[in-house]
Amino acid sequence: MSLKDKKLDDSDILDLEEYIQNRKSIRKEIVNMKKNRRISLGPYCTFYFENFYTMQAQIQEMLYIEKGGDEQLKDELEAYNPLIPQGKELVATMMLEIDNPETRKKILSQLGSVENQIFISVNGEKIYSTPEDDIERTDKYGKTSSVHFVHFYMNKEQISSFKELSNKIEIGTDHNHYSHLTKIPKEVHETLINDFD
Repeated sequence: MSLKDKKLDDSDILDLEEYIQNRKSIRKEIVNMKKNRRISLGPYCTFYFENFYTMQAQIQEMLYIEKGGDEQLKDELEAYNPLIPQGKELVATMMLEIDNPETRKKILSQLGSVENQIFISVNGEKIYSTPEDDIERTDKYGKTSSVHFVHFYMNKEQISSFKELSNKIEIGTDHNHYSHLTKIPKEVHETLINDFD
């Protein structure tokens, strides 16, 4: 991965007219790429592992929807560049997807600080997430947000172990009200290896 792949600037973003012309094919490519960057955990939680291209697509869509021009682009780059892995980590958007409003309120009110209790296990060694610190996502009443951005930072040995396809890689949470563990499928494992240097 080159350094260019680790930070977006305005030269990486198509102008609105060009994006509109190519939006259908771009979105199709991104949907295909994201298939092997998604993992479900338990009944409500899904991780979407981000990279340069998912963040590029996100910014393009935000500009397409809101049409805020250069001023908006500056804000979007500031918001989404921190979610591009820098070669020593995996970065995920974690979503708690609960359709029923009453159920959602009840579940989220029980999951305070879940963002600090997520881990990736590499052959049994747990690597806990570091939440993005843009805003506090658990309120003073213990209710958590339905969207979290988390980093899984790894040292050289952990990265080396993660890159070994024969090793058992799992993702889970220790939270009392959402204790789940699932094996990361081989095709996702193979894809995520590319996020490291």
